[in-house]
Amino acid sequence: MSGPIERWRRRREQPRPARLSPADRLRTGASGLRARPTRVVLSALGIAIGIAAMVAVVGVSSSGQAELDQRIARLGTNLVTVGPGSDLFGGTATLPEEARGRIDRMPEVEHTSQVESVSGTHVYRSDLVPSAESGGIGVYGVDLDLLETVRTRVAEGSWLNAATSEHPAVVLGPSAAERLGITRITPDTLVLIGDTYFSVVGVLDRVELAPELENAALVGQRAAEELLGARGEASTVYVRVVPDQVERVRDEVGRNADPEHPNQVEVSRPSDALEAQRAADQTFQGLLLGLGAVALLVGGVGVANTMVISVLERRGEIGLRRALGATRRDVRAQFLVEAMTLSALGGVFGVVLGGLATAGYALLRGWPVVLPWWAAAGAVAATVLIGAVAGLLPAMRAAALRPTEALGAG
Repeated sequence: MSGPIERWRRRREQPRPARLSPADRLRTGASGLRARPTRVVLSALGIAIGIAAMVAVVGVSSSGQAELDQRIARLGTNLVTVGPGSDLFGGTATLPEEARGRIDRMPEVEHTSQVESVSGTHVYRSDLVPSAESGGIGVYGVDLDLLETVRTRVAEGSWLNAATSEHPAVVLGPSAAERLGITRITPDTLVLIGDTYFSVVGVLDRVELAPELENAALVGQRAAEELLGARGEASTVYVRVVPDQVERVRDEVGRNADPEHPNQVEVSRPSDALEAQRAADQTFQGLLLGLGAVALLVGGVGVANTMVISVLERRGEIGLRRALGATRRDVRAQFLVEAMTLSALGGVFGVVLGGLATAGYALLRGWPVVLPWWAAAGAVAATVLIGAVAGLLPAMRAAALRPTEALGAG
């Protein structure tokens, strides 16, 4: 009888099949792809479209978020507006004359500025324009520190100063200037406000946190009272507060503006609209990612279909390899590598395509180009995983073929 050592020695002396290294398996799988370039391109295209859609969704959304973050950082989220609400009978209330002064004395307030809407006054380019074609342009009497409070600037010309604010001079919002057909400012640029011609001295840039000023004619408060019949009643008080005290100011500013009728004061935070836009963008991103995932799933099915057909067509090759000593493991690995390589090619191409789409759209909109690294890396990793799942069954079917059966079928 032979002992365990003798049996181990005999097994060691028996010939063993050659083992393929990972590099050999990768080369073998790649050669299968190179033999069918058209089918490989079409199959990878399905994966690429799904990945490109998902990468573009993430990239465009991230670029939009970056642009929105920059806007919020530039405009600040610490602007609060205070205006008159409704009285007990449903009519429009008024803010007390001393409202701004009371708000100014709050320790959390950095600075304030108020405007008065001059009702019943319209703006025209000349007296030849029919009265019905006012363009809905509002007229406001404003304080000189308004630009600092709402954080905007004059795009053309100049802002009101101590001298021009007492005379018939006006600064137009960008929309108002466009509706009046004013593209440049000269000493002869006039607009008719009420019954008085005002010299246009400037045009504002966009006022994102106070959009009502974009379609408006802004005149000095004293000129508004003397020439247009303004009554000195603030229609809106813009309040810049200490950033970490916004919620506290929102709760208390109404009582300070009108202690006798705090319920007749409306308080809002314009930047809430930007925050809501950010939340809406995130929801929309989730929806588009879902659609991209569906496209990716369809691409994975395409890869599985390609590999199944490949196994059927290459049974002769499989039988020959098995007859020459390839193990089931080698055959299974070959088809798995082919499927994973095919998917990875589609994934890389999809990432490039999605990145180009992101850059093009962001540059077209004037946004910063942002493509998170995890989106590109995750996309390629996902395609490799999809390739492994899609190629598993065809690879197992290929490995299960007997050499004689495969050679006979081939």
